[in-house]
Amino acid sequence: MDSIVGLSLKPRKLLLKSEDRELSEAHRNRLAGIAHTVESFIDRFRRDRSTDDLIIEPYVGYGTPEGVIVRGRVLSRKQARDDSQKPGIFANIRAMASLFLTREVSDVEVNVHGVETHSDEEGYFTACVPVADPKATQVTVRLIAHDFESQAPIVIPNPEAELGIISDIDDTIMETGAYNLARNIWTTLTGSVDSRKVFPDTVALIQKRQAGKNPVFFVSSSPWNLHAFLDAVFERNNVPFGPKFLRDLGISKTQFIKSSHGSHKGEAIDAIILANPSLKFVLIGDTGQHDGQVYLDAIRRHGPAIVEVCLRGAGPLDGLDAGLAGEIRKTGVVFYTGPSFDPLITEMS
Repeated sequence: MDSIVGLSLKPRKLLLKSEDRELSEAHRNRLAGIAHTVESFIDRFRRDRSTDDLIIEPYVGYGTPEGVIVRGRVLSRKQARDDSQKPGIFANIRAMASLFLTREVSDVEVNVHGVETHSDEEGYFTACVPVADPKATQVTVRLIAHDFESQAPIVIPNPEAELGIISDIDDTIMETGAYNLARNIWTTLTGSVDSRKVFPDTVALIQKRQAGKNPVFFVSSSPWNLHAFLDAVFERNNVPFGPKFLRDLGISKTQFIKSSHGSHKGEAIDAIILANPSLKFVLIGDTGQHDGQVYLDAIRRHGPAIVEVCLRGAGPLDGLDAGLAGEIRKTGVVFYTGPSFDPLITEMS
């Protein structure tokens, strides 16, 4: 009887699994559409369209053959972290939560160094502007018809640059426990600029590769709300300055989060490499969030543009799958993985 039941039910189980996958995908898409509609409805009432307190939160821009890409966000209220409070878990939670209590403003005209653009539904804007001075370090960003200006820092590669460094952040530069969702959330919420742990060997590796002339870019699945916080952590720990490519966690009509972890990182790497066609690239990451697979895919897309991959062992996931490591090595790219970058730094000295 058991064998007969097994034979009769096994195909049915497989069929149900296939059907479940299709239904699950359909349900996710339907729920994402509903959530997007609800979010848009709430935003009509939540967003303050007053012109009195509009501000621009500028992000670090970067150079391309066509011009400088300047990015930022238009907000109607900026809840700045207050790190002057007495240190403590609850104070840190309040300060971190304040970064997510901003109110974005859509469809606002923005003048970026003479180029006009508009903020999107989440308040973000991007503009490509010509900059005549190859040594420029900032451009003026101004809200049209509103009394507010902000300076947007930009990075234009040194003409003598030979390498571009693209580094992950979570568990590569800064300990977050991103390989464990609960741990990651707790670390993010309870940490402060002073308490967040930065790996000195990663900082030293980036400084070595930068060599005072090579541009550095940071790619992370962290949300844009953490941009200023990450800037402060990096400055405190002497992490080289560079543009960050963070993630929009907003809801779209078809997805609860507009891009997956892997697709976001891959698209950011593509944008950086295409923006710097004369450079060879070093990719720095960790073994905890599939950076190895993301980087292997990037190597397959860009071939000789990527010359080195360095992966830090992250937490309990300190070893890279042997098959994946072998695939990376087969491409001819210089490859290093280990619990620390110190041996690699020693070799470079």
